[in-house]
Amino acid sequence: MDKMPKWADVVLIPLISLLLAAIISALVILGIGEDPVEAVKLMVDGALGSTYGWGYTLYYATNFLFTGLAVSVAFHARMFNIGGEGQAMLGGLGAALVCLFIPWPHWSLALIAAATGAAIFGAAWAAIPAYLQAKRGSHIVITTIMFNFIAAAVLNYFLVNLLRPAGSMDPATARFPEAVHLPKLHDILAPLGIEFSNRAPANISFLLAIAACIFVWLLIWRTKLGFEIRSFGKSEQGALYAGISPVKITMIAMLISGALAGMMATNNVMGEAERLVLNSTEGAGFIGIAVALMGRSHPFGVFLAAILFGFLYQGGAELALWTKIPRELIVVIQALVILFTGALDNMVRMPLEKIFVALRKGKA
Repeated sequence: MDKMPKWADVVLIPLISLLLAAIISALVILGIGEDPVEAVKLMVDGALGSTYGWGYTLYYATNFLFTGLAVSVAFHARMFNIGGEGQAMLGGLGAALVCLFIPWPHWSLALIAAATGAAIFGAAWAAIPAYLQAKRGSHIVITTIMFNFIAAAVLNYFLVNLLRPAGSMDPATARFPEAVHLPKLHDILAPLGIEFSNRAPANISFLLAIAACIFVWLLIWRTKLGFEIRSFGKSEQGALYAGISPVKITMIAMLISGALAGMMATNNVMGEAERLVLNSTEGAGFIGIAVALMGRSHPFGVFLAAILFGFLYQGGAELALWTKIPRELIVVIQALVILFTGALDNMVRMPLEKIFVALRKGKA
């Protein structure tokens, strides 16, 4: 029997962790002489108080959705894929090649092809660490971290030596053709009579990210493969006894994980920048780890956690712009959320488990 109800694990623990992070963050803000209440108001107004703010919040959330889902799939197979950053970088390369070198008559066809290209490049980059883990016993954490740095070097080589337009000093590709520019949420909502800022970068890839959430839910909880992934994650020896191949599950789970991380390129490369730049991922691969941890590796939880981190990113940018709170302190606040929802999870979990066990015994 579980020590606590499912709702407590999914809802109560993250809420208490967030509350603790908020209290510590408020103390830090007080420590530098700023008003934490005003800071929260400014964050909420900047991230959620207008369609412009929502547009940036959803843009960041889209990136975190893809990388959070990527980490979640690997988590279910008991693997810690820290390589989402590198896989998203290579996914951007795949999307850029599709957009630059194939003439597309319409953005919809380009989106399907670019998402496929990004997924293939991301999956291919994840396949090497997966093979090393499955066949050679190399730890997935070590290899995926190393491959992040290798991916950055590979991308730098392509942008500087192969894809940079002649005469340009910027390590970036040329802008994508007009035909492959994705519609923004403003363009999608306008025919429905809903006003939305046309200056915000949120675009149709947000809907693609929601579709990815549904796909992961169906895969993990409604398919035989998903059952095998979860079984392998719970007990490798038990899965082996049941005839489930560890090599097969390791490879497939990491390929799906890498593909999801790579598909982030539909948002930041194809949807926002409309070209491939050197630092297009902006750390989203690492934030995806925190999103997956906070969302308990469930697509709905990942969706909520991605919205939260999108809010923190956009609200933090507003704080840095309109107050004396330095940008570095915003990173500290985000780190506190990650710390309490991830690394210090047991600090909240263990006392709650004791409380629920005591309550259960009291009723018995």
